[in-house]
Amino acid sequence: MKILVVGGGGREHALVYRLTHGGHEVIAAPGNPGIEAHARCLPVPIEAHARLVELAVSEAVDLVVVGPEAPLVAGLADDLRAKGIPTFGPGAAGAQLEGSKAFSKEFFARHKIPTAPFAVVSTVAEADAAIERIAQIGHGPHSGSGQVVVKVDGLAAGKGVVVASDAAEARAAAREMLEARRFSDAGTRVIIEKRIIGREVSVLALTDGTRLEVLPATEDHKTIFDGDTGPNTGGMGTVSPSWASDALVARIRAEILQPTIAGLAADGIPYRGVLYAGVMVDEAGTPWLLEYNCRFGDPETQPIMARLKGDLGAVLLGAARGEMPVGALAWDPRVAVCVVVAAAGYPGAVRTGDPIRGLDVSTTDVVVFHAGTAHKGADVVSAGGRVLGVTALGISVEQARGKAYGVVDRIELAGKQVRRDIGVRTRLGGVGL
Repeated sequence: MKILVVGGGGREHALVYRLTHGGHEVIAAPGNPGIEAHARCLPVPIEAHARLVELAVSEAVDLVVVGPEAPLVAGLADDLRAKGIPTFGPGAAGAQLEGSKAFSKEFFARHKIPTAPFAVVSTVAEADAAIERIAQIGHGPHSGSGQVVVKVDGLAAGKGVVVASDAAEARAAAREMLEARRFSDAGTRVIIEKRIIGREVSVLALTDGTRLEVLPATEDHKTIFDGDTGPNTGGMGTVSPSWASDALVARIRAEILQPTIAGLAADGIPYRGVLYAGVMVDEAGTPWLLEYNCRFGDPETQPIMARLKGDLGAVLLGAARGEMPVGALAWDPRVAVCVVVAAAGYPGAVRTGDPIRGLDVSTTDVVVFHAGTAHKGADVVSAGGRVLGVTALGISVEQARGKAYGVVDRIELAGKQVRRDIGVRTRLGGVGL
């Protein structure tokens, strides 16, 4: 097939890598210097919907795969389907699951999908009252010494979430979002929810609106510093497969993913794309849905694509047409570890334009996925907060980590930030996970 992949980050590099290894011709818009090694890149930005549709038509592509969330929320998939182009990615209605946390939380409640108690607020007074009320809710799975989570309603590149240690921090976060407008229009409404204490796991599933193909679970590392400290980021590394057992993943499928598909159908929302569930598993082993993304995760996609076997393109085309083949994918039994190399200043004010050296990797067990890079003359330079995702395969987590960090340490980028503890978390004790 000829496939158009929309986007230019690490997720898109990983998708292009796997699709081209499956024998497909790939065009990327806009792509990046890493993607250029596999596909023809055309400088069409992701927000230029009319130009992307024209590109898909003029190139007579068989399939469009939309990578980032913003064009999905803005209706790019709807525009492509209106031209009869098979598209993997939900329309604007389905993409609200990520584009609006208020919509998604109310969807979870309506369809009885297990999620934390919450309130949607639009003023500081409403936020203060909700923080006071929700902080006092119950014990057990909703315990946490009165802790709450404060989230902006709209898209915030994975950074619009504050896990508050006490009510004062929660109130301050709500004021930053609602009064200071730190996240602009994304923060006109704010979600206050009870913090669930446990261990997080990411479960991605492909769907044609009826069928589900659940991909191997991964475990992301959200904060910037080792030991899960510092501010949240879009993700500093991940491991596949994760610590989650087959039984736990089966439970997530039955209690979260399948009710979501049924709920979307009941609400009259066609959904053909990825359902990316961020799930917190409490000390009793119960999974609780934190939120959905409506696209492949970044960096989770990188280790998943490194392990995937089979024709991904055929599965995505089937999903786009509403006839997804199930069971067509297989997985490398080895472990994949992805370590993100971030730019100086991330996740705050990011410094860009720094030359990157040491990108040549000669082993088939390690792939350097480009997430935020650009050309500057003869150099490849940093062009975003998360610059690279070094992904390695090994027979154990320890071996894969060793390979990944071996390459990370050879990469030269002024002021680079790297977590050194990707993959070292131990299993939760005594909870039967």
